[in-house]
Amino acid sequence: MAASEEKTEKPTTKKKKESKKEGQVARTPDLGGWSALLLAAIFLPSLVGREIDALRGLMARALLLVEEPDVAEALQLLDDGLLHTLFALVLLGSGVLVIGVAGALAQGGFYLATKSMKPKLSKLDPIKGAKRIFGLQALWEGVKVLIRSVVVAVLGYAAVRSMLPLVGGFVPVHSVLDAIAAEATQMVRVVAVAGVVMAAADYAFKRRQIGKQTRMSKHEVKQEHKQTEGDPLVKSAIRARQMSTARQRMIADVPTADVLLVNPTHVAVALRYDPEHGAPRVVAKGAGVIAARIREIAQESRVPLVEDVPLTRALHRSCEVGQEIPAELFAAVAQILAFVISRKTQGHGGGRHRSPRAETVLPTVPPAGRRRRRTPTPT
Repeated sequence: MAASEEKTEKPTTKKKKESKKEGQVARTPDLGGWSALLLAAIFLPSLVGREIDALRGLMARALLLVEEPDVAEALQLLDDGLLHTLFALVLLGSGVLVIGVAGALAQGGFYLATKSMKPKLSKLDPIKGAKRIFGLQALWEGVKVLIRSVVVAVLGYAAVRSMLPLVGGFVPVHSVLDAIAAEATQMVRVVAVAGVVMAAADYAFKRRQIGKQTRMSKHEVKQEHKQTEGDPLVKSAIRARQMSTARQRMIADVPTADVLLVNPTHVAVALRYDPEHGAPRVVAKGAGVIAARIREIAQESRVPLVEDVPLTRALHRSCEVGQEIPAELFAAVAQILAFVISRKTQGHGGGRHRSPRAETVLPTVPPAGRRRRRTPTPT
C-alpha cells in the first residue's frame, strides 16, 4: 500500500488546473524585470542620442528666442520640448511594460489563484511556517540573492576598473564622458544578461519543484480517471441497460416480420420486406435464449418459421438489426419470401416449414462489422 501511494506519476491536465487555482505555478518575477532592464540597456543609448540631438536644436531655438522674445514662439518651444520628453518616456515605458507582461505570461499565462485567496487554518500552522522559513525554498532564495549580488559586484567592479585610466590626465572631458557612458551602458547590458540567465535558472528550479509537488500516485490517477470518464461498473450497468432496452424493442418488432428463419433451435433471424423501402431488412435476430424468445413471439403472432441452416447462419453473421440483407443473399431470401407470400395468398399463415431452397452453398458474405449500414430509402 505504501508503494502504491508514492507520487511517481506526472500530473494530469485536471490536476494542473487545480494547482493553478491554488497558486502552484512555476513563476519568477526576476525574469520580467531583468529582461526589461536588458531591453532598456540596448535601446536607451540610441533613444538618448536622438533626444540629445533634439535637445540641442531646442537649445539653439531658445538662444535665438532670447534675442527676439516672442510669446507664441516660446509656447511652441515648450510644447516641442514636452512632446520629445513624452515620446521618450512612453516609448521606453511601453517597451518595459510589454517585456514585463510577456515574461509573466510566458511563465504559465494569466490566471487567478482563487483557492489560495481563501482563508485556511493550515496557513497558521507554525510547523509549516518554520518549514517555509528554513526549508529548501528559503535556502534557494538566499543562495539566489547571494549569487546575484556577487555577480553584479564583480561585473560592476570590472567596469569601474576599466574606466579608471580615463579619469584625470590630459584626456578631454567630452571624450571621458563619452567613454564612461559607453562603459556604463555595456556594464548594464552585461549585468542584465547575467540577471536573465539567473532568472532562467530560478524558473527552471521552481518548475522542477512545482513538478515534484504536483506529482500524483497511481491511485490518485485511477480515481481521477473514474471521476472524469465514469466508474467502469456504472458504465457497464448503463451499457447493460441500453442493451436490454434495445433487446426489448427488437422483441416488440418480431410480430411485424414476414418470416422467421431458424437454425433450427439455436439461431433465429426475423425479416420484413417492404417494396417501398428497398431490400428485405432484419428486424430481430438472436442466439440461444434470445432466439427461443423470438421463436415464441413469432409463433404467438403467427409469423411463419422456415428452417434454413446455412441461410440463417449467413444472415445472423452478416447483418445487424435494422440493416438490409447483403446483395449476395438476395436470391436465396427471395425464394423464401416467395414461398411465404404464396402460402399467405392461399390463406395459410404461421406454422413451421422446411426451406424451399435446393442449394446448400451460399456466396461468401463479410461479417456485419465490415458492412456499411444502408439508410432506408425515403418514401
